[in-house]
Amino acid sequence: MPKRVLQGTVVSDKNEKTVVVLVERRFTHPLFKKTVRRSKKYKAHDENNLCKVGDQVSIEETRPISKDKTWIVLRDEASA
Repeated sequence: MPKRVLQGTVVSDKNEKTVVVLVERRFTHPLFKKTVRRSKKYKAHDENNLCKVGDQVSIEETRPISKDKTWIVLRDEASA
């Protein structure tokens, strides 16, 4: 089964080896046919503490690293 990959913006880098990434998705409402924006925050593992607030990053689903951290940062698109 392929791993999910999401793109988002880093909103917090205060934790050691962890960043909080805000992922926004857009979809059409099934009844009202209006575009709706929904966002969710994911905690992702950043081994070398390279990501800073405001960076656009890709995160990939992985095995559980801690209680609520099951994503890793794939690459920082600003430096790539």
